[in-house]
Amino acid sequence: MRTLISTAFISLDGVVEAPGGEPGYRNSGWTFKDVEFLPEAFEIKGREQKEAAAMLMGRTSYEAFSPVWPDMEDFADYKAMPKYVVSTTLAEGDLVSNWGETTILRSLDEVAALKETEGGPIIVHGSASLNQALSDAGLIDRYHLLVFPLLLGAGKRLFSATDKDTQKLKLVEHEAYANGLQKQVFDVVR
Repeated sequence: MRTLISTAFISLDGVVEAPGGEPGYRNSGWTFKDVEFLPEAFEIKGREQKEAAAMLMGRTSYEAFSPVWPDMEDFADYKAMPKYVVSTTLAEGDLVSNWGETTILRSLDEVAALKETEGGPIIVHGSASLNQALSDAGLIDRYHLLVFPLLLGAGKRLFSATDKDTQKLKLVEHEAYANGLQKQVFDVVR
């Protein structure tokens, strides 16, 4: 079974919305506006590209990333990697042609089936709603979190407010940085 990894920039109060400056959110760009940049705090982002074998995202994140990431040197390893977009509304004609193989999945059952295939880890970028659904369905195996020392208040959250049984996590890697960022890597305990 393939490992499904959720990776996120997250505020201390759980917000993941618009970390890179996406329009429409009052605190857009919060990852670089209020916290000093320290390259060592972002080492995990490069490691993710080297270790992942596929990328999974929701429609909204795909529509935000696909016009930009294919031509960005920072994301070069993702270009040739197979990509999967979970959407009930996206059509084949909506996919960009310069970002490698992309497959549309129509349900969480299709994500579960993808996890059963041969291959390495699948990384989930952005995709707040998808992350919530994947977590609630018990499909996420690991979390890579860069926790920013900010309280953003309103905004899309990584975790749902669904009333559900406790889900235990095991801390497998962590580090705190001089700028207040914390790297927290958790495995989901089954």
